[in-house]
Amino acid sequence: MIEFQLDRGSGVSTYLQLVHQVKQALRLGTLRPGDQLPTAREVVESLAINPNTVLKAYRELEREGLAEGRPGMGTFVRQGIKGAKLADHTRLRRALEQWAREARAAGLDQEDMRALFAAVLTDAAKEGVA
Repeated sequence: MIEFQLDRGSGVSTYLQLVHQVKQALRLGTLRPGDQLPTAREVVESLAINPNTVLKAYRELEREGLAEGRPGMGTFVRQGIKGAKLADHTRLRRALEQWAREARAAGLDQEDMRALFAAVLTDAAKEGVA
């Protein structure tokens, strides 16, 4: 089961952080169709947020067709996100981990690496790669 985390200083609304975390878990294979999401009550207790915020996030996931509420049972993952296969994710993650080790050895800190990675993504998008 997914455990939500909040970055209160990110500037991203709380409900969107929850939605993004579910999508990331789907992309990485941590969540799969049929898996149950934490109840609103569990999320409220662990994050100290308003129940309506959790319900708004879950409604957004339902609207996108990624989750479905089952009365009296909870909210469940309905479908995954189309994309690369899990084996490809694993291979690419290993390559990215190696890149991060090399970047750290070259003296880059986390912010340097984020900036460089973001620049590469931006360039790739301009070229139609990403």
